[in-house]
Amino acid sequence: MTIPWSYQHSEQEFASFLKDARDRMGQAIEDDDMAYTAVEGVLQVFRRRLTPPQVVAFGNVLPSTLRAMLVYNWRVDAMPLPFGSRSEMIREAQSLRKAHNITPINVIDATAYALWRHCNHRDLSQVLANIGPEAVTFWEVRGVPPSEIAQRNI
Repeated sequence: MTIPWSYQHSEQEFASFLKDARDRMGQAIEDDDMAYTAVEGVLQVFRRRLTPPQVVAFGNVLPSTLRAMLVYNWRVDAMPLPFGSRSEMIREAQSLRKAHNITPINVIDATAYALWRHCNHRDLSQVLANIGPEAVTFWEVRGVPPSEIAQRNI
């Protein structure tokens, strides 16, 4: 078997993802380090609401670096938290490395935008539907034409 594309081109793929997320977050996010912290916060917020099998299923549809970020420092024995309001989950994402985190309030929306542009829509839709309606809502991209979030070929 050949090496999967995502593994061979993980750096290029992740740079493209971060650029999409950073651009969508706006002027507050000045560099990739800031974008990384924001995205990591969103992934942790989502992960905390999933069971281990759900985390693995979700990770299986992500590009390789995002998959690694999803499971980094994961406490697999932690009980899943309930999904909260959008504003509560944004504040939770903003709490990561609080001393130097300037994550904007559109962090979940911006990360979702970038995620859809870098994942297979059929696979992502299926795994989110299997997790449940709250997962679908969490990653929903509102007010953006489907053509704008079509999976990118990088």
